[in-house]
Amino acid sequence: MDNHNFNGYVVLKFAIDFLDRKPLGKSGELIPAVGIGTWAIRNEANAEKALVKAVELGLNLIDTAEMYGNGRAEELVGKVIKQVGRESVFIVTKMLPQHLIDRYEVIKAGRASLRRLGVREVDLFLIHWPNEFISIEKQVKNFEVLIDEGLTRYIGVSNFDVEALEEAVNATKKADIVADQVHYSVLHKEVEKRLLPKALELLITIQAYTPLERGAVLTHPKVVEVAKQVNKTPTQVALNYLISRPYVVAIVKSENEEHVKDIAGSLGWRLTKEQIEALEMV
Repeated sequence: MDNHNFNGYVVLKFAIDFLDRKPLGKSGELIPAVGIGTWAIRNEANAEKALVKAVELGLNLIDTAEMYGNGRAEELVGKVIKQVGRESVFIVTKMLPQHLIDRYEVIKAGRASLRRLGVREVDLFLIHWPNEFISIEKQVKNFEVLIDEGLTRYIGVSNFDVEALEEAVNATKKADIVADQVHYSVLHKEVEKRLLPKALELLITIQAYTPLERGAVLTHPKVVEVAKQVNKTPTQVALNYLISRPYVVAIVKSENEEHVKDIAGSLGWRLTKEQIEALEMV
């Protein structure tokens, strides 16, 4: 993979990744290239239907957090799991940083999340953002107890910059950091400066949240132009731009079954090298 600079960004030159199931860090496990998120749910009944539809369409990574709706989002995901079966969903949830003060608090918070989800373990537990009052090393070591207690299969982080991510990786003793979930979209490429190249070097999966910028990508002239070229929707182009990168997964929030179908249309094809490069300049 070769890189070159453009207006301060590292524009990545790589073979386009055609995988619709991406490696999860160094775990050897593959996860969907696009998952569904649960932040700021407004209509739980509609969201539940949308999540069930997503699983049916193969978008079976569901992302949530104890913070979302003060636990209601985890409870909603639990309802979905009861409908589709535990084995059908790859569950990602996130722990608030204040719990990282010691292992007891981590276990307590972890078990509370699992109760809301109605499961014995989640697939991936993330630190929602770094605790600024505790060293990265200490909070990660405390967080690893989730592996010891069998509350999660994998651990990762969210909103960690390059330095924090490297510290987290160096702090682990029993489990790898497999993912870093961060804000990343075709209109918000800060990740491409340093974090994405470092994540690729470390073989850590980047999970991109807010990939549609709350709808802003849908009317961006360049995204719309490329969408017309490939006969796809702006949503599909914006997501395809992200998942064309190795080790990048997009997490999209949806409460609408038709929107979920649109999201699923981002899979099974890829933008051309020229189209990706045009979007890199946005």
